Amino acid sequence: MKKITILYFAKLREAVELDTEKLELPDIITHTQELQQFLCGRGGVWANEFSDKKAVRIAVNQNIAHKEMVLKDGDEVAFFPPVTGG
Repeated sequence: MKKITILYFAKLREAVELDTEKLELPDIITHTQELQQFLCGRGGVWANEFSDKKAVRIAVNQNIAHKEMVLKDGDEVAFFPPVTGG
């Protein structure tokens, strides 16, 4: 099992009512996309916010990540909505 820390930002933090959590992931969850699907599987607001139909950005260890990035023990994973600047 991998132990990771998950951070939630902006509207995701408000929706799930958490800013951070520590998880022990089953060995079958190896990539960021699988983690997103795992969170979606919690149902309710989680299913709505982490659905593949929603735009969600992911960072691993403070670097923007793609959905196929491999997760390692001790990783910090952040989820946040897309943002624009100007």
